[in-house]
Amino acid sequence: MRSQKLSIRNDAVSVAIVGAGAIGGLLGAYLSRSGEDVILIARGPHLAAMRSHGVSVRSAGKEFTARPECTDDMRAINRAEVVFLTLKAHSIPVVAETIGANLADGACIVGAQNGIPWWYFQDRHLEAVDPGGVIARSIPYGKVVGCIAYPAAQVVEPGVVEHLEGNRFTVGEPDGSKSERVQAISSMLVKAGLKAPVQLRIRNEIWLKLLGNATLNPVSALTRASLADMVTSPITRDLVRTLMEEVDAVATALGVEVPLTIEKRMAGAAATGQHKTSMLQDLEAGRPLEVDALVGAVVELAGGAGVPVPSLSVVYRLVKLLDERTRAGASRALL
Repeated sequence: MRSQKLSIRNDAVSVAIVGAGAIGGLLGAYLSRSGEDVILIARGPHLAAMRSHGVSVRSAGKEFTARPECTDDMRAINRAEVVFLTLKAHSIPVVAETIGANLADGACIVGAQNGIPWWYFQDRHLEAVDPGGVIARSIPYGKVVGCIAYPAAQVVEPGVVEHLEGNRFTVGEPDGSKSERVQAISSMLVKAGLKAPVQLRIRNEIWLKLLGNATLNPVSALTRASLADMVTSPITRDLVRTLMEEVDAVATALGVEVPLTIEKRMAGAAATGQHKTSMLQDLEAGRPLEVDALVGAVVELAGGAGVPVPSLSVVYRLVKLLDERTRAGASRALL
């Protein structure tokens, strides 16, 4: 793919953030504070609060409030040159056609989802991530810039994001090029006070994060344990290591070298202390779980590559049932 350019108007990039929850709200607040023209797309009480009072970020005992434009109208993305997609992976298929239809000419979409992203392969789709290929059909591959979001954050009340740790958003072109647009996006994020390295082998880094997300997230949902507890307890430590070994084997079969040993990945999880994974936070809040993008996609890839993942398959089925029961409970609560 030829080098992609990103037009910048008067040194400010017009940015839309689709899914301005914890990570999207955090990102939008930082970008707005640094002077970017930002549109946050959200819904419900969180949207109402941001419209009335702005979006506040609490971090390390400090707090700031930014006042970007906020809306629930997805068509607002047609005004943006850069569209950050910070929805959970399972929420994208239902809005993919609307997003694709409203992307401006020359705009790019920065996908910042956990797990295997829909754009990982150009010539095939993963049913676990992109059912029926609707996302790939709706959003042209050439408009996509990859992103791996590392911050831990949560919406503690409508309009208020608590930033727990991390400020890195790795960005990279799917084709591995150091394009003008990916450098412009990186510069914009750095200007906002965030770390934004350009990764030429972004698929490798996806698997580095997935090594933890595909294992620690589902185990935490099943056990309600914190990161430190899962990797230090003799009850779960060996299981987590086995799951990581299976994920690493799938990556290896795909020609990916995960740039960190399993022992170091587990040590990193232990160092985070009593932090709850995003999947456990979703479970406790009664929200749908990111089961398929984080775990189902790896199981699907393992099947295609002929790699046995017996432990991961069992965990996947268990957390899939947990997700179905959580969704059923949420539906009954609305009746």
